[in-house]
Amino acid sequence: MCAVALSLGASVPALAQAVGVSGPLQQQGAVTTPAMQPAALGNAPLAASDAAGVAGTSASQQSDFDARQQVLDRRSAENDYQYAVAQHNCYNTFFVNHCIGKARDKMRVVQADIRREQLALDDEKRAAHAQQRDQQAALKRAQDEANAPQRAANEAASAQAYEQKQQQHALDQAQRQAEAPQRAANEQAYQEKQRQHALAQAQRQGEQSQRDANQAAYDQKQYQNQLDEARRQGEQKGQERAEKAQRYQQKQEDAAKHKADVEERQKQAAEKAQQKQQQEQQQQQQQKQQQEQQQDQ
Repeated sequence: MCAVALSLGASVPALAQAVGVSGPLQQQGAVTTPAMQPAALGNAPLAASDAAGVAGTSASQQSDFDARQQVLDRRSAENDYQYAVAQHNCYNTFFVNHCIGKARDKMRVVQADIRREQLALDDEKRAAHAQQRDQQAALKRAQDEANAPQRAANEAASAQAYEQKQQQHALDQAQRQAEAPQRAANEQAYQEKQRQHALAQAQRQGEQSQRDANQAAYDQKQYQNQLDEARRQGEQKGQERAEKAQRYQQKQEDAAKHKADVEERQKQAAEKAQQKQQQEQQQQQQQKQQQEQQQDQ
């Protein structure tokens, strides 16, 4: 029994937190709303101008239904909470089962009352939904009746346009049939023109073949002349290159000979200068020896 009591002691605060209450709903100042009477159902069909009124009424009814449903939900949560608290407190009494039975009976009485109000609210919701459905159907019928003349006018205009299109098609077909001989004559003239064009083209092709042959012969002759001229110029340029090479070789030989002469003259001049320098050195040495001899005497 102690284990059960501890379990209930842990579950009651959790239940209170889940439903958002810390005590009885009456202690928090909550006020229950009595069941509202269903709105009167209208039987007259709605005109197209009443659509805004129908929408406003439906929104107002839905808002009222939502508010009443919230009250029932809070009462149901409060009933469950009160039962859980009473059940928890029963474990502190001597006659536990009897206490729990009384708490359960009290809970079921409130639960049955909430159930009756819930069924009544559901009936009102269904009636309001049926009324809204009937109003929408009546509004659609009224709109269809209001649009009937325009639909008839549109259908008449479509039928007239279709008839005019059929008549125009018949006129066009009759005109094509009347113009058939002329089209046949035009086709024959066109075919004859095509034949003449083919003959002229064949003749031009034959003449073109002859012109191509003449042009080919002329091009061949021009090519041969160019080839002969190129060969002649090549021989002339070859001879000129040979003469230039010969002159260049002669210039190279003359330059080499001149260089050898210059080097020979330079060599001879160097030898003479060396001999002269040696003679001067010998003379200087002799003079030095003579001076030394004179000093010794």
